[in-house]
Amino acid sequence: MAAPLLLVVLVAVTVRAALYRSSLAAFISERVEVASPLNAWKRVVEGLALLDLGVSPYSGAIFHETPLIIYLFHFLIEYAELVFMITDVLTAVALYLAIQDFNKVVFKKQKLLIELDKYAPDVAELIRTPMEMHYIPLKVALFYLLNPYTVMSCVAKSTCAINNTVIAFFILATIKGSAFLSAVFLALATYQSLYPLTLFAPALLYLLQRQFIPIKLKSKSFWLYTMQYAALYLCSLVVIVCLSFFLLNSWDFIPSVYGFILSVPDLTPNIGLFWYFFAEMFEHFSLFFVCVFQINVFFYTIPLAIKLKEHPVFFMFVQIAIISIFKSYPTVGDIALYMAFLPVWSHLYRFLRNTFILSCVLIVCSLLFPVLWHLWIYAGSANSNFYYAITLTFNIGQILLISDYFYAFLRREYYLSHGLHLTRQDGTEAMLVLK
Repeated sequence: MAAPLLLVVLVAVTVRAALYRSSLAAFISERVEVASPLNAWKRVVEGLALLDLGVSPYSGAIFHETPLIIYLFHFLIEYAELVFMITDVLTAVALYLAIQDFNKVVFKKQKLLIELDKYAPDVAELIRTPMEMHYIPLKVALFYLLNPYTVMSCVAKSTCAINNTVIAFFILATIKGSAFLSAVFLALATYQSLYPLTLFAPALLYLLQRQFIPIKLKSKSFWLYTMQYAALYLCSLVVIVCLSFFLLNSWDFIPSVYGFILSVPDLTPNIGLFWYFFAEMFEHFSLFFVCVFQINVFFYTIPLAIKLKEHPVFFMFVQIAIISIFKSYPTVGDIALYMAFLPVWSHLYRFLRNTFILSCVLIVCSLLFPVLWHLWIYAGSANSNFYYAITLTFNIGQILLISDYFYAFLRREYYLSHGLHLTRQDGTEAMLVLK
């Protein structure tokens, strides 16, 4: 499998290198779908210029990245293109290795459940085979490296690519069962963009399963392990934040990075749900609705943890998708990360209801983004309503796609336990409905 992966990596690097040398690079880097006020490369360059002049990069309202990022590029600014290509490759390799291990765990669990006679007798066609799972890690790497969203994010030198790499290594460490590395990478991901805090729950559930600790609130071992993992996570986060303070000798980065993410003061158009809504809102209502919008990312974590406590990796996939949809400054690079996981759930395709329609919606919206932007900003023949309409359609498409996968996953799990051919008490055929 190493040879096909190497071929995919070579193709991906070649495509990126060619685009870096083309006239498209400048166009892509200016696209609001690819770069946000948080992760735009030109803002990193501005921050570096201020740092070189001996001025705090957080003294103005331009730079909103973390101190570790600015110090990373302080030394590697000449090799920025290479850094972003390497981060994409590292992300793909980390996901490849993570899914390889995950497939082994899935197959062992499936074999055990078959031996324990936990599956219904007529579900042989739903049982996954090693042959169909063999190429899934390669498909995941392919979906990430050659996804146009990932390519554009890399060419624009959006720091979202670095966030994706950190999250990919967090996923790899979690699936490998390393609580320490999982906590460290989760702390680093939280430090970078705050929202990965919600990935604490699926990571903990997976690690508890790896340790064969029952997920029961009355269990002492459950609470002991939870506190250990939480302590590792919090200690790692404190160390990273303190390191940032020592680098800058100032706490200015906290309001400039995390305050900026939470309060959403910059209403530059993007593919998110915040900008238009708050641009049209009266100032005295904004605090309440900022809280309402921000809580969306965190609100679904507990119900999903209850429903998917036996399936933490699927929970992680759904949570990453929720973050990419409901965060305050999303870009297409965020979407590319959860889309890379779609081949992992290829066994759900038979239960999906609207795949073709939703795929068309996402593709058409992606193509219409630059068209409607041009009509609004340059031609003057449209207004912000047109651009926000396509943004809203794009996000609704994503929500329906994730809902479809969620329904398909629960439906397959139900069929495995109760059989494919469901009947009512009177012997007539029953239909499975998700409520």
